[in-house]
Amino acid sequence: MRTWGPSAVLAAALLVPASMLSTPATAGTRAPARRLPAGSPPCPNVPAPATRPPQPPPAADPVARAVGGAALATAGLTLPPAAPAPPAVTATSWVVADLDTGAVLGGCGPHEYGVPASVQKLLLAAAMLPRLEPDREVTVTAEDLAIEPGSSAVGLVAGGRYRIETIWLGLLLKSGNEAANALARLGGGPDGTAGGIRAMNTEARRLGALQTHAVTPSGLDGPGQFTSAYDLALIARACFADPAFRRYAATRDARIPAQPALRAKAFQISNDNMLLDHYPGAIGGKTGFTDLARHTYVGAAERGGRRLVVTLLGAEVTTQRGWQQGAALLDWGFGLPRDAAVGRLVRPGELDRAAASPTGAASALAGGAGLGGAGATTGAWPGTGPSVAVGAVLVAGGALLLARRRRHAALAALPPGTASRGAAPEDD
Repeated sequence: MRTWGPSAVLAAALLVPASMLSTPATAGTRAPARRLPAGSPPCPNVPAPATRPPQPPPAADPVARAVGGAALATAGLTLPPAAPAPPAVTATSWVVADLDTGAVLGGCGPHEYGVPASVQKLLLAAAMLPRLEPDREVTVTAEDLAIEPGSSAVGLVAGGRYRIETIWLGLLLKSGNEAANALARLGGGPDGTAGGIRAMNTEARRLGALQTHAVTPSGLDGPGQFTSAYDLALIARACFADPAFRRYAATRDARIPAQPALRAKAFQISNDNMLLDHYPGAIGGKTGFTDLARHTYVGAAERGGRRLVVTLLGAEVTTQRGWQQGAALLDWGFGLPRDAAVGRLVRPGELDRAAASPTGAASALAGGAGLGGAGATTGAWPGTGPSVAVGAVLVAGGALLLARRRRHAALAALPPGTASRGAAPEDD
């Protein structure tokens, strides 16, 4: 399958009329997505990754940022018309989207670059689940266990024999970095882990995640690794379309078998995603944390026949953990009308097909097609209007934001290749 390289992106940009990169209202029926007016407090800007990636060509990057709809190409809030203000969170970027229709219900800096931490394991799952037989028994190697000291591990042992299903559970329940290495190696073909990482990046391109690039299978920080909240929503949608992933992600407890020959006893593991225990209708997700990325989170839930996903990057834990911030945003999303949207998640392979079609490219970038209602109906919220004070949501914790920017500036001074990790009670 052809990948969506910089030349294809730029070619599509040249094919898209400027009028298609906006979302004008249809008279009497629809209104454009609402963005903060000039002079309003912006959504906190996502700082550039300290391990600076090779960025897309400047001419192509604005197009990548417009994938799914021009209203998503903002560093600030983008909300359906007359929607209530979203809850105050410390995440520097986030997206709430419908897993089934692909509608993006709202977001903050959807296409801003960020660092994934362990939510990158979802991209590993999207790439490797179709490649690996769950019942196959494999041997974990010493190289698989070569992870950063103190980083998250499930407890697999070198020389141990495990079913691939067991390794998936170790990855998704306990965020085992050695499990990530093993799965990338096993699915990477003759080139092992390097082949697995290439497969992850190929899958990202196929899904339309143009702002995602993996350099480690686990999400541990490395030079040139980045993602966005929008891309994470694309990746999560692909994962939740897989029945095996849904089963693993919803598993509360699992058993890692003994390895008698290695004198390793069996033990139990529990799912680190607290959304499963505390949010009615939760169907799974993934936590993440490194010193550089801060808290990252992907979570999904079902309510009233709707399945929504939330993705967030760069969060701080003050009064709420990452999953709690995700839960608050899910509540906000479930409160919106079913036809509310500011854009859409492109379909797998859509951008490749669009490269050869002016109409397809315009549809992918304009974000209005294929939703069955890709915009909020004017007046859907009685008693509200364009003057809703969304700016108030963003001003909480100004001192925290200043401290965060200073911390990221310090992290940016790290030598290239420095991996940064931190311990957190619910993340890794």
